[in-house]
Amino acid sequence: MQPYAPPPWANILKNIPKHKIKLGNLNTAIHDWRIKGIPSDVKLSIKRDDMTGSTLSGNKVRKLEFLMADCVSQRCTHVVTCGGIQSNHCRAVAVCARQLGLQPHLILRSGTQVVDDIGCEGNLLLDRLCASKIYLVPRQSPYLTCLKPRMDALSEHIRSTTGESCYAIPVGGSNVIGLWGYISLFAELESQGVLEDYDDIVFATGSGGTASGLAIGNYLTGSKLRIHGVSVCDDKHYFHQHCNEMIQAVGLDARSEDILDIIDGHKGQGYGLSAQEELDFILEVASSTGIMLDPVYTGKAVYGLVKELNTNPDMFKGKRILFLHTGGVFGLFDRRMDEMLKIKGANSNQIYAWTELSDFP
Repeated sequence: MQPYAPPPWANILKNIPKHKIKLGNLNTAIHDWRIKGIPSDVKLSIKRDDMTGSTLSGNKVRKLEFLMADCVSQRCTHVVTCGGIQSNHCRAVAVCARQLGLQPHLILRSGTQVVDDIGCEGNLLLDRLCASKIYLVPRQSPYLTCLKPRMDALSEHIRSTTGESCYAIPVGGSNVIGLWGYISLFAELESQGVLEDYDDIVFATGSGGTASGLAIGNYLTGSKLRIHGVSVCDDKHYFHQHCNEMIQAVGLDARSEDILDIIDGHKGQGYGLSAQEELDFILEVASSTGIMLDPVYTGKAVYGLVKELNTNPDMFKGKRILFLHTGGVFGLFDRRMDEMLKIKGANSNQIYAWTELSDFP
């Protein structure tokens, strides 16, 4: 736990956290990134927030530095949150909860309610290694009418049966406390020269917290960057509504619609579902650049970015684009890509048996 001092340009805001806990490996690097299909006159770079940690990696770490500080300050011994069955956020909560000596509880949307059918792939492996208590709910469960009431009920049950307190974190860590993770990121971007060296920032948006923090930081600094969130679920209306709630919560006189661009049209078959061309794209990027995108968030966002740069370039302010990689690599381990990696003759299937030195394969 350490005292938190906001960037000078954020001192006017309300609900400034008093503390944070150092969880991430910051500052994260920025480097050039040339991927197939990008127009030749576009300079694309990548900010590696997938490298904020190992098991505790991705954009959620920045939010959790503030959320877990609030949790510890309230002397809670349990943490509950919610998300999809392969939620990066839930995995990050489980890992940092155990690092801080807390019991994680995860309410996960699933296509099955048969507990023996839940495996150990992807993020679930880490959830289970952390001895998380996992509660399965129907896949289409809305947050406000299903997930939040369950978190409230579970918190009360823990309090009434153990006498211990449970800290509830909303989906994606996207509330006014978690918001400060990406307001603070904007000061990091300033120190890295991003405000002078780039025209646009692009990233995947799934709950709206990262989008809100970046948009508010961009607005407060007077930056001329244009902020684009590629929607991987819901729609513009949902994300602008969330961002406007965050803007109001910090006492800012602005509108999300004026400071944040939400790019729709790239959800594909739906949240967490993958079309073959999206998986092919993820493989192409990995095999040619060594950058791992995940099928739920960053894969769809970069796939959408390439499409928009070729078909709708006027939506971008300029030709200097920074993609913010928000993590999610463990989503690649859910086995959806296994069969395509094994296709005979594919670049991803170059495996040879070499038993004798003289018998070159």
